[in-house]
This record gives sequence, structure tokens and C-alpha cells, in this order.
Amino acid sequence: MTKKIINFGQAEQKARKRDLEIEQKQFEEEHHGMDQDAVDEALKVLSKATGGKEIYIGTKKSPQSKVRFAQSMQENLGYLYRQKYLTDREKIFLTEIIPYIAFSSNCIVLDIKAKNPVPANITEIAKLIDASRQPTSTVINSLVKKGILFKGDSGVEGNNAKAYAVFINPHVVYAGDKDNVNEALKVMFYKAMKMPILKDLPNKFF
Repeated sequence: MTKKIINFGQAEQKARKRDLEIEQKQFEEEHHGMDQDAVDEALKVLSKATGGKEIYIGTKKSPQSKVRFAQSMQENLGYLYRQKYLTDREKIFLTEIIPYIAFSSNCIVLDIKAKNPVPANITEIAKLIDASRQPTSTVINSLVKKGILFKGDSGVEGNNAKAYAVFINPHVVYAGDKDNVNEALKVMFYKAMKMPILKDLPNKFF
């Protein structure tokens, strides 16, 4: 029986070479086909031109990057409409609250431009959409039962009534990065996404 001799040093060199090739390929993909040496040489020239200062590569932010927007999940909403899952009032409400959905948290807030947005309670939401409190509360509770909204306890409002922060299911409307959905939202709507109809939505983040 012939014993196979393994040269671990050579195997390690091959593995390292393979890793370097993968890193180089990733670098070229991120820098539009330019290899590491070409980028390093360009940085040296720029550094020399600026008196030896350290140079970093960056891209200028688009002026549009400050524009706030919420994305309606079109296919999901279309599916919910076809299933008659939402009442006309609920559809209107979801449209009315879009201007008040905070980025990433997907919470209905008083001012989306504030550095630390404050959640709007039910009374405040009613004022934001120019409606009475009772019908606003009714439609919110209905949407909570359907898994479209989530109410989180946020203290006490007038008349010692509990105050709630209201969040929107990101599978319906989302103000944020769809590739990096807020972890808190995943927890809030985990059970909701197991509900009949919602579990069959065509596009899901989690």
C-alpha cells in the first residue's frame, strides 16, 4: 500500500494564492474593473499632488440622498386588494399616514425631519390626518388585528389613557433600506406574517 505524502506548506501556499485571487476579483468588482496596483498608483500620485497628505477614495452623495420617501409594496398591496383584505377606510388611512412614517423604524411620528422623531399617539395621529380620534382609533385597532399595524406601549396620554407608538408592517409600506430591514420590525411582525393571507404575500423581507 502506497502512502500519500501531503506537503502542507505547498497546500497552504495554494490556499493563500486562491484567497488573494478572490480578494483581487472582489476589489476589481467594487472598483469597476481596476486592479489594486492601479488604484494604489493613482492614490500615490494624488498624495504627491496634495503635499503628501493621506488620500481616501469616496463618492459624493447625491443631492437626492436627503429626500425622504416611503415605498409602497405594490405587488403586496395589489394582492391584499384582490383578497378584499382591507376596507376602503383602511386603504385611505394607510395612504394618509405615509407622510408621517419615520425612516427605518417605520413608526408614525410627529415630524419625520426631527433628529430624534417622537412617536405620535392615537390622538396626535388623528390630528395629523385631520380626523376624529374615535374613528382613527377604530381603524388602527382593525389594522392591528389584521397584522398591518403594531401598537407598542409608549406611556400615557391625556385622561390617563395609555399612549401607543404605532408601526407599519414593512411588507405594506416601508420607509427604509429594503435590504436592511430594522430588526425591531422583524420581531414586531414575525407572528403577523404567519397569518392567513399575509403569509402568502408575493414579496417578503422575512
